[in-house]
Amino acid sequence: MKITVAKNSGFCSGVRRADSGVRRLLGSDSGRLFTLGHLIHNRLYNEQLKELGVNNIDLEDVRDEIEKDTTQKMTLIIRTHGIRKEEEELLSKYKKIYPNFDYIDMTCPFVKKIHMIADENTDDSTIFLLFCDPDHPEAKGILSYVHGQYAAFSSIEEFQSIKIGDKTPVLCSQTTQNLNIFKKIKEILKKLYTNAIFFDTICSVTENRQNEAVELAKSSDAMIVIGGRSSSNTHKLYDLCKLECANTLWIESEDELNTDFPDNAKSVGITAGASTPDGIILEVLKKMENEKDFSSLLEESLKTLHTGETVTGTVESIGKNEIKLDLGTKVTGVLSKEQITEDADADLSAMFKVGDKVDVFVIQVKDSEGIARVSKIRVDKDNSWVYLKEAFDKGEVVEGNVVSVVKGGVLLSYMNNNVFIPASQTGVEKGQELSVLVGTTQKAKLLEFDEAKKRAIGSIKAILVAEKKAKEEAIWSTLEVGQHFMGTVKNLTQYGAFVDIGGVDGMVHNSELSWKRIKHPSQVVSVGQVIDVFIKELDVEKKRISLGYKTQEMDSWFQFTQKYKVGDIVPAKIVSILPFGAFAEVYPDVDGLIHISRISTQRVNSPADVLTVGQVVDVKITEIDDENRKLALSIRAITEAAEKAAAAAKAAEEKAKREAEEAAEAERIAQERADMAPYIVGSI
Repeated sequence: MKITVAKNSGFCSGVRRADSGVRRLLGSDSGRLFTLGHLIHNRLYNEQLKELGVNNIDLEDVRDEIEKDTTQKMTLIIRTHGIRKEEEELLSKYKKIYPNFDYIDMTCPFVKKIHMIADENTDDSTIFLLFCDPDHPEAKGILSYVHGQYAAFSSIEEFQSIKIGDKTPVLCSQTTQNLNIFKKIKEILKKLYTNAIFFDTICSVTENRQNEAVELAKSSDAMIVIGGRSSSNTHKLYDLCKLECANTLWIESEDELNTDFPDNAKSVGITAGASTPDGIILEVLKKMENEKDFSSLLEESLKTLHTGETVTGTVESIGKNEIKLDLGTKVTGVLSKEQITEDADADLSAMFKVGDKVDVFVIQVKDSEGIARVSKIRVDKDNSWVYLKEAFDKGEVVEGNVVSVVKGGVLLSYMNNNVFIPASQTGVEKGQELSVLVGTTQKAKLLEFDEAKKRAIGSIKAILVAEKKAKEEAIWSTLEVGQHFMGTVKNLTQYGAFVDIGGVDGMVHNSELSWKRIKHPSQVVSVGQVIDVFIKELDVEKKRISLGYKTQEMDSWFQFTQKYKVGDIVPAKIVSILPFGAFAEVYPDVDGLIHISRISTQRVNSPADVLTVGQVVDVKITEIDDENRKLALSIRAITEAAEKAAAAAKAAEEKAKREAEEAAEAERIAQERADMAPYIVGSI
C-alpha cells in the first residue's frame, strides 16, 4: 500500500511560533504560566501543556488568580486565535496595576492583520461582512475591532440573507475558511455592489494546505485527516477531502484508527490540521505500521539532510554559546548563539530547555565530523519573508520599527527582516535629518519585492499621503458654507493667505483680509497665526475652499457709523490736500472730504493756503453716503454756526440794552409827571 503524507501537514507557522514561545517560557523566570483559553484547538496538545504546568484560564478568573499570590510572577499567554479588543485592553490595565503580572500575545500574525483591517476600514458608512464560524474565538476577536455595523455568516445562504442597504460592504474571511466558497461569495458581492471592498484574508498556509489535501484525496483510495474536533481548519480539511474521497476518516489521535479504515485501500493520503503536533502525526504512522505492516513507512518519512533545507530538531544539550540538536539523522545539529539571536548577552539556558523542538535552516553538513551547522535566525527571517511576500502581493501595509539610517534611506525592521525605505519615500521633509525616524514605529507600503534576492523596498510616504487623503475626504464630507474655524495660516502669497482649517486648506483673498485696500497679506496676518475664518464658497469637485476673515464688526466704516451721525462735530486729521479740497481722517481708516468751498467762510484760492497735512481741526459731518462709503465734512459750517451764534448773541444783547434804556426812559417820564402833578389844573 502506498502512503502519502501531505507536505503541508501539522503546525502552521503561527501555531509553531506560539508553541515555541510557550516552551521558551517554561523553566524561565516567567513564574506561573496560564493560557487565556486553549492556546490551539487540539485536546491532546492542551493536555500536554497542562502536564507541563501551563494551565488554561478564563478572563473572568484572571484578576483573582493574580491577587491569589502577588509575591510570585504570573504570565498569561494569549491564544493563537486572538482575543477581543476590550479583553486585551483589560489585560493591559491589569499589567499597569499589578507589578507581578505580564501577558504575552501569541495571536497569529495573519489574524492580527485582520484586526488591523477591521479597525482601519470600517465606520458608520460601512458594513463589515465576515465569512466565519460566528462562535469561533477568532471571529469574535475580529468583530470586536469593527467600527459600525457588521454581519457574521458561515454559508452562501446566510450571506444572501444579509441586508446591506446603502452601506459600503467590506468583505473579509476567518483565516481558516473554505477558499472556494469565499471566492463565490466575493463574485456575488462584486456583481451587486460596485463599491464593495475586499480583503483576501484566508491564510496562505491554509489555502495551500486545503489545495494539497484536495489533490491528495482525488488520487487516494482513503484519506486520514488528523486534528482536534474543535479545530476550524481541520473541519474544513475533512469536508474538502470527504467531497473527493468517500473513505475519509477524521481522527484526533492514533487511538481512533479503527475498523472503519478500509483494509483493501491501495493508496492512503494523510493530512493534518494546523494545530496538530508532529508527534501525533508520527504516532498515527507508527500505529499504521504496526497494524497494517507498513515496514517502510518511517524510513520513507526520514529525509536525507541537505544544505539549504529547513528541518525540525530536538534540543539535546545547552551550552553557553551553542545548543545541540537531534535532527533525526546520523549528524548532530550545532546551533550557535549568533545563529539564534542578535542579542550577544542572551542566556541560551533561559531561552531553551532540553526536549524543545526548534525549526532550523541547514547551513552546512559535515558528515565526516558528524555535525551540521544550522541557523534559527534564517528560519525566523524566512517565515517573516512569507508574510512580506503576501503583503506585497495583496498591496497590504506592514508595520515595523525604523532601526537605522543607511545610504540613500532607512531600514524598517519587520519580523526579523529589513525593508529599505528610500529617502524620498520616508516622508521626511527635504533638509531634515532621516535620523528623526530611528526608533519610531512606522507603517509602510511595499513598492518592490525581489523574491530571489530577498529584498523589499517600501514607502512610508505612501501611507502618510493615503492617510492624509482619507482624512481630507472625511473632512470634505462635513464642510458647509458659513462654518467657522480657528485656522492656522500656513502660507502667504501676493494675492492672499492659505489657512489650514483642520486637515484641508482654504484661501483667504486679500480683499477678504481687510476692509481697506492692502498690497500684501502680511499687512494683516503672519504664518503660524491662528485666526477665526468662515467658509464663503465651497467647490467640492475641484477641492477649493474660499474663506472669509473680515466681519462687519472689524469694519472701521461700520464702527464709525454706529458712533456718529450727520451734524456731529468731530476732530479730524488732515491726511492729504488736493486743489479741490482736503481729505481728513475722522476715525481710523475712515476719511472724509472737506471741499474747498467748505473750508472757510472767506474765499480760499487753495486749500494749502489755510491747511497743512497732519493738522487737526474740528469738522462737522454734513453728509454720510453709506452705500458708497463717502463722507462730506465742513469746517465752514462750524465757523458759520459760530458766527451766527455770535451775531444772535450780539443782537440779543443790543435788544436787551434797548429795552433797558426804554424802561429807564419810561421810568424817568413817569417820575417827572409825578413831580408835576400838584401844579396841574384840576388836580386840587
